[in-house]
Amino acid sequence: MTSSPATPPSYADTPTVLVKIFGRDRPGITAGLFETLAAFAVEVVDIEQLVTRGRITLCALVTAPGAGPGAAAAHTTASEGELRATVHGWAESMGLQAEIISGTGDNQPRGTGRSHVTVLGQPLTAGSTATIAASITATGGNIDRIFRLAKYPVTAVEFDVSGAETPMLRTALALEAAKHGVDIAVVASGLQRRAQRLVVMDVDSTLIQDEVIELFAAHAQCEDEVAEVTARAMSGELDFAQSLHARVALLKGLDVSVVDKVRKDVRLTPGARTLVRTLKRLGYQVGVVSGGFTQITDALRDELGLDFAAANTLEVVDGKLTGRVTGDIVDREGKARLLRRFASEAGVPLAQTVAIGDGANDLGMLNAAGLGVAFNAKPVVREAAHTAVNVPFLDTVLYLLGVTREEVEAADCDGEDDED
Repeated sequence: MTSSPATPPSYADTPTVLVKIFGRDRPGITAGLFETLAAFAVEVVDIEQLVTRGRITLCALVTAPGAGPGAAAAHTTASEGELRATVHGWAESMGLQAEIISGTGDNQPRGTGRSHVTVLGQPLTAGSTATIAASITATGGNIDRIFRLAKYPVTAVEFDVSGAETPMLRTALALEAAKHGVDIAVVASGLQRRAQRLVVMDVDSTLIQDEVIELFAAHAQCEDEVAEVTARAMSGELDFAQSLHARVALLKGLDVSVVDKVRKDVRLTPGARTLVRTLKRLGYQVGVVSGGFTQITDALRDELGLDFAAANTLEVVDGKLTGRVTGDIVDREGKARLLRRFASEAGVPLAQTVAIGDGANDLGMLNAAGLGVAFNAKPVVREAAHTAVNVPFLDTVLYLLGVTREEVEAADCDGEDDED
């Protein structure tokens, strides 16, 4: 095993050649180009390849013949002109086009302040993309790379940006996202993005499509009264604990058999299974915290294989709901406290946690997490969260973590149907 050199090779003053190949893609192009270049004993400085709709763009930045740091051992007398002629001849034989540009040195170094900017659109228009790019430039940022994460169920693209500080970039792009109806997430670049994470979700109107207490209220024939109080609580107009006690009191006297009926009524949000399954296969830990009830969240934990679950508990005496809850109330502060506890138990730094929610009582954990995602949330929540997702597919959160649709499909190899 050889050790790494004390200093990386420097190409600062070295003559280099940028070779750009483009045309119809097919197997063997990359191998063919570098076999052609190998005859000139050049050193590879950088490579970039992209295939779009069957058309390849392949760029190779190499040292000019005899010019690299290791040129003394290359024993080549070939000229750059010979390299040019040979590459053009090979490209023509392959039905490709070649552009060759002489220069000096490596690529320009990237600026400090590096971020990943993820954009979700349904659809993603040229106009919104132009505005996003202009806003990045206005903050002093440079777009170093763009690639597509997904084309379904939304178009998701990621910009790698340098030269602008992440908080400033996030603020600027949040304004444009609201104007143009796209979702934008800005996270700092770094190894932590690929590190093991803990993802904690709200349940009602996030992991599931329903408000569980309203499902119970339907059996108590007080659905309208409960729904009104729920809406006011989620919008931040009412204290959550007080509203919870008021709503639960309306369930007094319901037979405990209603719990099984409500469990069957619960509908997972589209993409929920895919999100959880993919996260688990990537090695992440996943939990839920809910202002709802353990009678439902425990069943979801078992069904989805979650690592953590916490919620309020409906009190049952003599087979009837008493109209009260037992134990500490899981409210806004409680959710933030549980996120911290789960992170500690999972051995994951708080900076590597992701919280997802839709209501005002989720704001505590959204702000405490490394990344807080407002999912189809109330305006007060969207404005306060790090980023927002406004499409009805929970698995789109994966794209905010840099996971591509191809990776999702590869992880979902068992072919389970996610249309819940």
